[in-house]
Amino acid sequence: MVKGKVWKFGDDISTDHIAPGRYFHLRTNLSELAKHVLEDAREDFPERVEKGDMIVAGKNFGMGSSREHAPRIMKLAGVSCVIAKSFARIFYRNSINIGLPLVELKEAEEISEGDVVEVDLKNGTVENLTKRKTYKFKPMPDFILKIVEKGGIKNYIKEFGDYFVE
Repeated sequence: MVKGKVWKFGDDISTDHIAPGRYFHLRTNLSELAKHVLEDAREDFPERVEKGDMIVAGKNFGMGSSREHAPRIMKLAGVSCVIAKSFARIFYRNSINIGLPLVELKEAEEISEGDVVEVDLKNGTVENLTKRKTYKFKPMPDFILKIVEKGGIKNYIKEFGDYFVE
């Protein structure tokens, strides 16, 4: 279960919006790079985001280059989950690998900035506590959910030695 306040973004938020290219030299210092997360989409985001906050966006979130540090700095900045109508596939994979939960929700536009939502990844529900409305989504397969719960594939492999897909 993940609960947090919503930051709203539109369609086609790219990895360059998430991790601006002019700070590429900070890619080996992710804590410093996280101070600029999403500032090209919302200038005030890096200063105002709080631990546990969530991002809700439109379609194709994470499009563009396959910068794996994009989801990493979102997680470092405190983002607990990203809900979007759809995700770019490489961003999706990179997020799962570092343990950042993602939810594809076709009704994402019904959630507003500042709403508080609770996400049940196992049962596939997003509850908008502000508007008192619940949405269903297709839950992640169990093995992916386990990777997310362990904080990423590195922690998962450390604990279990490898992963097995039935």
